[in-house]
Amino acid sequence: MTPLYNAGIQLYRAAAHIAATRSRKVATMIGGQRATLKSLRAERMRVAPEGYDLWLHAASLGEFEQGRPLMERFRREHPEARILLSFFSPSGYEIRKNYSVADTVVYLPFDTPAAAHAFIDAAAPKCAVFVKYEFWGNYITRLRKLGIPVYLISAIFRPGQIFFRPWGSDFRRILHSYSHLFVQDSESAILLDGIGVRNVTVAGDTRFDRVTDIMAARKELPEVESFCSDATFTLVIGSSWQPDEDVYIDWLHAHPEVKAICAPHEFDGARLDTLIHRFGPGAMLYSRFMAERPDPASVRYLIVDCFGLLSSIYRFADAAVIGGGFGAGIHNLNEAAVYGIPVLFGPRHGKFKEATDLIAKGGGFEMTDTASGRAVLDRLLADKDARLRAGKAAADYIHASIGATDKIYNAIFAHNP
Repeated sequence: MTPLYNAGIQLYRAAAHIAATRSRKVATMIGGQRATLKSLRAERMRVAPEGYDLWLHAASLGEFEQGRPLMERFRREHPEARILLSFFSPSGYEIRKNYSVADTVVYLPFDTPAAAHAFIDAAAPKCAVFVKYEFWGNYITRLRKLGIPVYLISAIFRPGQIFFRPWGSDFRRILHSYSHLFVQDSESAILLDGIGVRNVTVAGDTRFDRVTDIMAARKELPEVESFCSDATFTLVIGSSWQPDEDVYIDWLHAHPEVKAICAPHEFDGARLDTLIHRFGPGAMLYSRFMAERPDPASVRYLIVDCFGLLSSIYRFADAAVIGGGFGAGIHNLNEAAVYGIPVLFGPRHGKFKEATDLIAKGGGFEMTDTASGRAVLDRLLADKDARLRAGKAAADYIHASIGATDKIYNAIFAHNP
């Protein structure tokens, strides 16, 4: 890559090291990156002396869920293969570091020329797959130079991105270095064609395939079912942040006939204490609810303080609020919509095709502020028929969008086992 690009990466790296002095999350990432090469070399000698058959890189947990169906399909078809999974963010690595489908899970170091050379030499991958927004120029250029196929999957592009700006030539070179790009929609393919990137297939979003698997493997959770049984209406809130809570908590206080289950995006002690206080009387942590087994009628709000339950809990909802839409971006809408329930989310959803599509289909609803959020919730609570129609529209959209994994797998691996 160019000196300007590399200087930008060095500035990004320096800023992260400064931030690590104040942020445990960033410090965890930096520490994990420092350990990567040593652990990767040792792991490769142990499990993949001839190199990894597939390297998949996901920035964080959301991108992992998009790459997961492809990894699992590859594992089913090639049980003898060796798979390397890398993350950039601790929120992906720390949760999925023991993911059994991958033989090795590591942090990906910053995209400097030296790091890219060292990492790829240590891994010796036969094929690399990057997910959605991963445009690490030195890694991708190095793979291409070595003749290692490198793909981008579930990608989506917008006119405002740097690739389509007059000054985006460095980043356009990255796109030209992929062996093939699999995009979510035809609009992305048209944008890429306009800058001469034509090795593109419109395949859709692999996350739709993943959520149907999740639904099929859902946990039974009889205690949660009992908790919801006496409610007129149950609202499930997934990956909640404080700005989301500003919209729906006062609405819940005004509707005592409604029960709620809240799974906060982060749940350290201080965060959980704040939620218990904000929900008020009738709020209980899920772990305590399971330990004490109180009369479900005495509990109005369940606060989920563990991982792995949210995708199974959605099926008990009459509607779901998906967090993040008042911050960096919404979390996984599909996990809820697949159960045939309407989904609500904040206004920062422009990067998420599924949100725009769900609104157009009538299964998703934008909350721009407290007043609009209350209006939507009031309508869904009062009009069961409208709620059921919205839920059906959401489920129909999910099921019509399945199949991206098969398209991508067949294109990459069917003739290159």
